[in-house]
Amino acid sequence: MNAAMLRTPLVAAVAVASFAMSGLASAQGTDIEQRLADLEARVAAAEARADAAEARAASVEDTVDASEARLDEVARQASGEEGFSFNAYARSGLLIGEDGKSTSGSPYITPAGGLGGAVGRLGNEPDTYAEAVLNYRQTYDNGAKAHYRTMIADGVSTSNDWTADESKLNVRQVYAELSDLPSFTGAFENASIWAGKRFDRDNFDIHWLDSDFIFLAGTGGGVYDVQLADSWKANFSLYGRSFTDFDVVSDVDPNANDTDSFIYTVNNYFGNVQWMINGLSAADNDTRDLGNGAVAADSGVHTMLAYHGDSFFGLGEGNFKAALLHGQGLGAEVKGLGSDGDLTEDASATRLAVYGTTYLAPRWRIAPSVFAETSKDRYDAGDEYTWAGLNVRLANELTENFEMQYEASYQHMDLDQGPAGNVAEGSYSRYTVAPTFKPQVGGFWQRPEIRLFASYSDWDDDLNDYSADDAFGEEGFTGSEWSFGVQTEVWF
Repeated sequence: MNAAMLRTPLVAAVAVASFAMSGLASAQGTDIEQRLADLEARVAAAEARADAAEARAASVEDTVDASEARLDEVARQASGEEGFSFNAYARSGLLIGEDGKSTSGSPYITPAGGLGGAVGRLGNEPDTYAEAVLNYRQTYDNGAKAHYRTMIADGVSTSNDWTADESKLNVRQVYAELSDLPSFTGAFENASIWAGKRFDRDNFDIHWLDSDFIFLAGTGGGVYDVQLADSWKANFSLYGRSFTDFDVVSDVDPNANDTDSFIYTVNNYFGNVQWMINGLSAADNDTRDLGNGAVAADSGVHTMLAYHGDSFFGLGEGNFKAALLHGQGLGAEVKGLGSDGDLTEDASATRLAVYGTTYLAPRWRIAPSVFAETSKDRYDAGDEYTWAGLNVRLANELTENFEMQYEASYQHMDLDQGPAGNVAEGSYSRYTVAPTFKPQVGGFWQRPEIRLFASYSDWDDDLNDYSADDAFGEEGFTGSEWSFGVQTEVWF
């Protein structure tokens, strides 16, 4: 019962008492008047106490409301929905050859690596690479949301603790994104807009090869999740990149040494199906001298048809992704869109990428992938490059904190640099065993991991000395090689 409810009976009591006492006033005189005065004083005191109780109750309600608001705020910040958050990816490892010296390694170590032909990465990474992602999210009174992100990254191959001379420290992302805007209606009701320097939100990769299916990045702006129909969403964006370190003949600036590459993107989603269409343009790029009589492309087209499966190819629980990509001209770099200015105007490339993950048994999981590409007239008229690979990652969860990981990787290459270049055909294979410790096993995406490993790699002699940019054929790296090492990988 609150103070207001108490006040009514008290007043009634005073009225009844006053009426009863009026008949006795003449007999009792001043004594009755004194009693009435005392009663009125007690009633006033009771009313004061009731008012104080009401005030205390209101104060308690305000305190509870404020506490609930603070708890909601803490919950939003803890969930990453609002406030500051930090995400990271990092790997660091040491690779030792069978002679006790450092040895070469990379998912892109083969002659096809320069063309995007990645092989398995387990026991094949001697570098240190780290990404630090700083986020700030805010929700406004009208329901609108803002997200600001800065990403800093660095990668080195030296094992030293101080790597300033080799550091490639870089701000890879800095952008703002706005969503849930009340003034957006119709097809844009659930859309978000962004501008700045970023990785596209919908890039996706084959983790075991350290290769994206598609990598769209640069500086620009766009809009996500435009609802064009009940089962059709689309993203629209414009990204800018720059080609550097070559001589460009420019009427405006004869000393110019770069040219802009623009990527115009429409990314369509129909349920699990994704259809991406890109147009590319690079002003003045066709004035470049590629040194072989070929003309550099100043435009291009690119498309990707992908499927994001929610099972293991329909055979069981798990997931899979598959994509077919094709590009012409500047679009012939089918993964890193707009990143290669050396492509000829006649360049064409087609790539297939597939991977899946599932459990074979309660403690055994498997992740196979297929990766292949063919391209023609890429850097010279008449060149032709074909490569294809199969990779399988297998893991056996032995305890809550320990598992054995295994990886087998195979790649075949048929590489022809054209009339004035080298020709090579052959295969590469690699096998790795990696005892792995982690806080908790349970799926391919649990990190951090600390791994020991032993790897055996071999390749055909015909691949040695194909290119000055790979290690094949170098002293101590000519095939049938063992390597050993330790590595950590972290993300959160």
